[in-house]
Amino acid sequence: MILLPLVSTMCLILYKTKYMSQQHNKHIVIIGGGFAGLQLCRKLRNKKGFEITLIDRENHHMFQPLFYQVATARLEPSSISFPFRKIFQRAKNINFLMANVEQIVPEKNTLLTDQGEIAFDQLVIATGAYTNFFGNENVQEHSLSMKTTHEAIFIRNHMLMNFERMMEKKDKEGSKHIVVVGGGPTGVELAGSFAEMKKTILPKDYPRLNVADIKIYMIEGADYPLNVMSDKSKKSAKRYLEDLGVEVITNTFVNNYDGEKVVLSSGNEIVSNNVIWAAGVKGNYVQGLNEEIEQKGNRYKVNRQNEIAGYDNIYALGDIAYMETEKFPQGHPQVANVAINQANTLAKNLLKPSATLTDFVYKDLGSMATVGKHKAVVDLPFMSINGFVAWFIWMFLHLMLILSVRNKLIIFINWAWSYLTRDTSLRLILKARQKSW
Repeated sequence: MILLPLVSTMCLILYKTKYMSQQHNKHIVIIGGGFAGLQLCRKLRNKKGFEITLIDRENHHMFQPLFYQVATARLEPSSISFPFRKIFQRAKNINFLMANVEQIVPEKNTLLTDQGEIAFDQLVIATGAYTNFFGNENVQEHSLSMKTTHEAIFIRNHMLMNFERMMEKKDKEGSKHIVVVGGGPTGVELAGSFAEMKKTILPKDYPRLNVADIKIYMIEGADYPLNVMSDKSKKSAKRYLEDLGVEVITNTFVNNYDGEKVVLSSGNEIVSNNVIWAAGVKGNYVQGLNEEIEQKGNRYKVNRQNEIAGYDNIYALGDIAYMETEKFPQGHPQVANVAINQANTLAKNLLKPSATLTDFVYKDLGSMATVGKHKAVVDLPFMSINGFVAWFIWMFLHLMLILSVRNKLIIFINWAWSYLTRDTSLRLILKARQKSW
């Protein structure tokens, strides 16, 4: 009986101690689990003094650089997708919420979401970017884009169904033409992958199909695909595509697309119902902040610590952040390396006193793209590499960036099998169940 009050008092003290320590934790809300948001979570994982809430519309992180391999049936989406709850199983201070953020209310330090209102001490916006159709509603309605796992799977289903209809003789002329709009890395990799599929896989899967009827176009507004890369790389990329049978149309824009005909700025038309738009991106802007901070491409204006102009507790990272520096007066490129390193810098600043804040400095380590087997281009700060060596470097670096050992192994096996056999076994058409045969 004497021990009971003593135990109760000790429990009360322990509860108050834990409660008070939690009260002093900063609640940081991170919107978006892309490269920037995920990296920031990993850097703050199990750090004292921080309570993290990660919000995303999907329940998984997506490795976007390999979306084109999902779209062309080279990899399964699960190979490049990583559930947030699995990633942070051992993180004691990270909570995940699958929700859609509708508005920021900065004067109250709260977010309005479809799952309710969420309060924050500090907010990090890392919502990434989505496809930019430049105001062309017809193109947006009828073309295919590839910024999410769902969109990549939809492209795979769409293309495989087209091949089936070609065998059934139910296809139209447009089914035989694949048009990729945009000559950046995504466009180049998609066009090259479809060209390899046409050359090595379709003749085996569809022996009665005349693959010569299938034409692949890549349309680019600049002089060359990969036009921001070195002269050697962009010229090599164009040559590789043409060697694979891709018709590369440069210095040309798409004026309109109605689902059947692509109207070009040159006045020419291409009949196609397979148009994939990879011609640009714009930021996933969240409403609620001062409109004056919105920059070109739906990006938030930030200082060198990624703090949004006019707010001392709200930050933006990655594709959504617009930071002007002497070296990058028009903002940094919207690539994964920028996002990851901005997250690293912000994590350091959050973990140390404000008097010693570090400015973000982007060290451009280079850029790369693959066109096909033994065909890739890599620009390093000191040299450009093309061909087999560049292709090997591209594969190695992308494999190392994959999060889990299991997924690394799965992707390596798929790539090795494809390399040795010039084939894959992932061409599944996944669609809603039919009520009857």
